[in-house]
Amino acid sequence: MERRRALKYIGGGLLALGTGRAAHNTVIGYGRITGTNLTEQDLHPLIAERLGADGYTAGLGEYTVSVSGDEIAVSASGEHVETVSVSDATREEAATIDDEYDLDEGPVEQLVRDVEALRVGEYVVEPSGYEAFFDRLREVDTRAHSVGAARNLWTDADPEVVEEFLGSPPTDPERAVVELMDAFREYSNYDVPRYLAGAVEDNILMSRVELREYFESPTDFAAIAEDENTGLFCTELTRRSIEALQAVPAHEATLPVVAGYVRNARHKHVYTAIASLYRRDDELILPITFVDYTDTTLYDDFRVTRLTGEGLDAYDTGHRATEMYW
Repeated sequence: MERRRALKYIGGGLLALGTGRAAHNTVIGYGRITGTNLTEQDLHPLIAERLGADGYTAGLGEYTVSVSGDEIAVSASGEHVETVSVSDATREEAATIDDEYDLDEGPVEQLVRDVEALRVGEYVVEPSGYEAFFDRLREVDTRAHSVGAARNLWTDADPEVVEEFLGSPPTDPERAVVELMDAFREYSNYDVPRYLAGAVEDNILMSRVELREYFESPTDFAAIAEDENTGLFCTELTRRSIEALQAVPAHEATLPVVAGYVRNARHKHVYTAIASLYRRDDELILPITFVDYTDTTLYDDFRVTRLTGEGLDAYDTGHRATEMYW
């Protein structure tokens, strides 16, 4: 099937789709009439279901600190010089190792105290809008190595490629959040034809005819910046944002964050979660915020930002979560 023929399917299908189906998929279900939203949901079980801490390695000058299973190790030249147990080591033992090897910010102490808590969900969730989120991180002593240990999703983006896309190094996540919005708007657009193709394919043709494939194009950072991309969907906007926010190790960023992929099954939508860690007294706190690059890109595409605002902040009554992946 050619793209032209696919467009004919879309045109006819949209008439059948109707405003009722569109409202069902995009407006209803956020708590106004039925359903819920992020500001009402208990986010802790959604976060704890998949957030963990394992397989972490951080290069710290001549030493490397790593987490694997129940073992936290300090290594030099590929050989372990110290190992402690996640489940058995004390805070004092960990701090002694940090002091002995002159490890800045106490990575072993952080990991000994926080890894098990992350694995079993022993933390308090502190949600907020993205500006308040970053304000909070500047006020507290964040746990950069514990944040790094929580990263598991799309952590291998090339920092130089991301820097070229953003226009500055991806070391400052607060700046990167806004630069991602600007770069997506400059280099691409929301893929409305592919969205409409999917709506017709799923709701009218009941997946009997494949339409989305005729509107697909490369979506990696280089392809977007080099104008090889014809539009981005929410899944791609979210993945690229996660890659950018995790392009440098958490302990090398100005503020350490772990980025997550939030799925709203009810509305067939995904967007980005951004979290960090700090301690208040003996309690581990997980501040979290949400941003939506689909909204920011769409609002700019249709030139409605004067009416809608930028659309970046997703911790609001217009977003909900079914699952979170980290």
